[in-house]
Amino acid sequence: MSGAYVQNARRLVIKIGSSLLVDEETGKLHQTWLDAMCDDIAAAHKRGQEVLIVTSGAIAIGRGPLGMTGRKLRLEEKQAAAATGQMRLTQAYQNSLDRHGITVAQVLVTLDDTENRRRYINARNTLDTLLKLRAVPVINENDTVATTEIRFGDNDRLAARVTQMISADTCVLFSDIDGLYTADPRGNAEAKHLGEVREITPEIEAMAGGSGTSFGSGGMVTKIMAAKICVGAGCRMAIAPGRAMRPLAALENDGRCTWFLPSAEPRAARKRWIAGSMQTLGTLTVDAGAETALNAGKSLLPAGVLDVSGTFERGDAVEVRGEDGRYIAKGLTAYAAGDLRAIKGRKSEDIETILGFRGRSEAIHRDDLVVG
Repeated sequence: MSGAYVQNARRLVIKIGSSLLVDEETGKLHQTWLDAMCDDIAAAHKRGQEVLIVTSGAIAIGRGPLGMTGRKLRLEEKQAAAATGQMRLTQAYQNSLDRHGITVAQVLVTLDDTENRRRYINARNTLDTLLKLRAVPVINENDTVATTEIRFGDNDRLAARVTQMISADTCVLFSDIDGLYTADPRGNAEAKHLGEVREITPEIEAMAGGSGTSFGSGGMVTKIMAAKICVGAGCRMAIAPGRAMRPLAALENDGRCTWFLPSAEPRAARKRWIAGSMQTLGTLTVDAGAETALNAGKSLLPAGVLDVSGTFERGDAVEVRGEDGRYIAKGLTAYAAGDLRAIKGRKSEDIETILGFRGRSEAIHRDDLVVG
């Protein structure tokens, strides 16, 4: 079943840890391993899947050229190493995927970017556009501007937030362990491997242990945290071993791992979140034609908007009501209140002329809209 989860994925997020990418003694990139991983990624890309990579390793790769190996780094030294290593890391991915004619796009984000509503919307739209253009985004935390202590190689939670952001259906965390055990298998011969987890209970959380390498600091604790984010977003997530060559291909062939399985699909989970978790900051009154379109599962276009009330920004939640005041829907607006007032009742092709920039064609996209 593991193989089907990967092969049937629409959007696949792959997280690669530092300990897989970098030799602990020399700080050198495991180029042969990376090429094999990129062969797997190219195969998924070729069969039409959208693939995103969340990668650690910038600090690990950057410390060597700066003469900072063999010792613990201060925060500013980690930032300097990240600035040096990020360029080398992204180029390594591009060189490897170039062999398959695939374009890489570097995206640097922080956890704050995934939690601030404005930056969240901007990042999501950028990633959506890159995927539509068949690029493979390579995402890393922006360690060069971090204001809190950088935890070396811990991108598990970031991978989960990216998964949530883009409504991916599958996330794989490649690590130096083959999944979740009932206890730490390194010190307990009675520890049992769990192939599937359908509910993250306190007992499951208690099974998490510490990290196993000097470069990786994610450990099982952050992987369980990532699983909770993914499952809550309707996405399945795997903790899988990555040290062998072509680890994604191994997973496709039902390789050993732990799958955390959600009870809802990503879109359903996202719409539940919009419907129940977000405060509405304004109201859009729409005409009968727009109401009919919304009930048919279509997006709300500016042409169908009659009136705009409230103060809100792009990405905020608003209510949609009919001319008689009846509640129709709730959604995330693609425009701030002032801009929407300027384009209400107008055709989508007029937006750029009116606002001076080319925004989205929809006032609220159907993926960001909950009717009823």
